[in-house]
Amino acid sequence: MIKLRSFMAGIVLLAATGAGAALPAHVGNQAVPSLAPLVETASPAVVNIRVSQTVSARAPLGDEAFRRFFGIPDMPGGRRNVASAGSGVIVDAANGYILTNHHVVGEADEIQVSLLDGVILDAEIVGSDPATDIAVLKVDADGLVEMPIGDSEQLRVGDFVIAIGNPFGLGHTVTSGIVSALGRTGLSRDGYEDFIQTDASINPGNSGGALVNMRGELIGINSAIISRSGGNVGIGFAVPTEIASSIMRQLLDFGEVRRGLLGVQIQSIDAEVAKALDAEVSSGALITRVEPGSAAEDAGLEVDDIIVEVNDKKIDGAPSLRNTIGLMRSGDRVDIEYIRDGRKRTLTTALGRQRTAALGDGAAIHAGLAGARFAETSAGVDGIEVTEVAPGSTPAQRGLRAGDIIREVNRRPVRTLDDFSEIASASRILFLLVQRGDRAHMIQVR
Repeated sequence: MIKLRSFMAGIVLLAATGAGAALPAHVGNQAVPSLAPLVETASPAVVNIRVSQTVSARAPLGDEAFRRFFGIPDMPGGRRNVASAGSGVIVDAANGYILTNHHVVGEADEIQVSLLDGVILDAEIVGSDPATDIAVLKVDADGLVEMPIGDSEQLRVGDFVIAIGNPFGLGHTVTSGIVSALGRTGLSRDGYEDFIQTDASINPGNSGGALVNMRGELIGINSAIISRSGGNVGIGFAVPTEIASSIMRQLLDFGEVRRGLLGVQIQSIDAEVAKALDAEVSSGALITRVEPGSAAEDAGLEVDDIIVEVNDKKIDGAPSLRNTIGLMRSGDRVDIEYIRDGRKRTLTTALGRQRTAALGDGAAIHAGLAGARFAETSAGVDGIEVTEVAPGSTPAQRGLRAGDIIREVNRRPVRTLDDFSEIASASRILFLLVQRGDRAHMIQVR
């Protein structure tokens, strides 16, 4: 489970009054409402996931002298095995396909899934997409039960839903609530977001589990919570099946996500910006650059155009346009409404394809970067993104963090991994100009 605040989990045992008592099926001639038939139908399609992976040992356990002094066994290469738990949903029983979250299985060495009847199966990753936090697993077994996929586009705020998953590793657990909000964004700086918000209890371990409507259909993959303690406070988020299904189809068809690309740099329009530009709009995405050879250039979009709608969906600002385009496939045709010289205009264009970022192993680039991994950023952002920093590694000790953007190395700009590797390999000491949010930092590595 993605936790927006660190926490320490506790278990609270609540005394029950009248333990063992059950509600009657009827009061007089009136049936008592129950979700039991729905739960009994949906639960067999939800699996518990156990993941094991090898990670760098945190200091001081990674320190040889410390281990010898206290008699702690050696860990080859300063590595240790860790286990974690999550959830998943069987959506194709014939082929054994399971939907879950990328953050549950993305770094796994071994994955096992446990069915409702206790059967344990080995699973393999078919594909995974960090940007939407969706992954697809495959198991080989007969007699699986799948959950039908519903239309998340038909959801309304106030609809009743249930969440099924594996909170705190307790196994199949069911909670209920309503849809609290739709189209939530802002949880991840780099992800593509259009979350369903619910007050159905979601806790660590529910990640990858099912959000189910009253027809027993999957309408979301539970993914995140907002919490000061790490436990449920009634604000949970799920990836809509509209997104999850699209990502799954691409992973099954291509083994990767071929994400659409318009090819523009943009900024949000608000009242102040609109006044400065003498534009009669209250929101939208202002084009500040058109990439050469892009779908935007081919369609005739220009700098200073303001995009206000895509496929009849209102564009509130830059994040809205980024999400809308990024959740489409390359090759999809889109209708764009924009404003130029005070007049509304429309055009249709086919989206290009975002380049899959190449990953760079820090140890292969420079000895002082061992334990970190890097990737080229998406179009429109100059620099190299830090995608991973192992705890206790030299880059971690120097203050490098995942999500940082390295803009310069030894005062020379870097835009590709080749640039980065060429400059870094030629120097023993590296001075990295790092962008973190709105601030720049200089980090020295040797």
